[in-house]
Amino acid sequence: MSKRRISYSSYTISFKAILLLLLHISSSQTLTNATSTFPGNTTDHIALIAFKSKISNDPHGIFKSWNDSIHFCRWEGITCSRRRNRVTVLNLSSRNLVGPLSPFIGNLSFLREIRLSKNSFHGGIPPEIGRLFRLRYLNLDNNSFEGKLPSNLSHCSNLIALGVSQNRLTGKLPMELGSMSKLTNLSIHENHFIGGIPPFIGNISSLVALSIAECYLGGNIPDSLGRLRSLRFLGLGGNNLFGKIPLSIYNLSMLSAFSLADNQLEGNLPWDIGLALPHLDILPNMGKLF
Repeated sequence: MSKRRISYSSYTISFKAILLLLLHISSSQTLTNATSTFPGNTTDHIALIAFKSKISNDPHGIFKSWNDSIHFCRWEGITCSRRRNRVTVLNLSSRNLVGPLSPFIGNLSFLREIRLSKNSFHGGIPPEIGRLFRLRYLNLDNNSFEGKLPSNLSHCSNLIALGVSQNRLTGKLPMELGSMSKLTNLSIHENHFIGGIPPFIGNISSLVALSIAECYLGGNIPDSLGRLRSLRFLGLGGNNLFGKIPLSIYNLSMLSAFSLADNQLEGNLPWDIGLALPHLDILPNMGKLF
């Protein structure tokens, strides 16, 4: 009788051991399948899900495709690298999305382009974007972002174009922007910045287009802008600027568009402006006096 009990007990223990082993294998297989679905991209996947979770209104149903039935590289607005399947482009412009921008966007470490213009993103611009050292284009134009422009965006050392125009940003422009040696396009118009046009803008010698219009900055036009010898577009209208246009501005011989409307500047346009600025085709809303 005792032998039967021992045998039955051993059988029970063996059965439990086998069951636990099968459960372990099943769970490992599930994890393996999940990993193979998103090979090497767990971080990207989590970051995109966090981005989606912050959206409170998606009127065009963009995020219907953002589900685990297909690889996230095929989600609408997402482009991935072919070799590594890492997210390189996030393009959801003009989708009327509403919500804050998730700080997890800073975990998409292979991003080269963020294009989120013409939506209703609000709250602050996440400083975590400053971790994206591969980023080349950042377009957050025409949203409702508030607060200061993060100073550590300067850590995006490969940035070519920075657009944060038509938002509700406040405070002084961070001086760190002056170190962005590859920046060619800086568009920050129609915000609520203070402190005048900072002289360090003249340090960004790579600039081709600079738009700071309608920020009501006040102050003078700094002489240092005359160092931007590659500049083709300069928009400074609607800033309550006063004083005279510095002579250094007439060194910008590549300028083709130049606007100073709606300021309190003094003086007349020089009679030989066409000689100083031979490529100038557009002089919007500028009369004899500024």
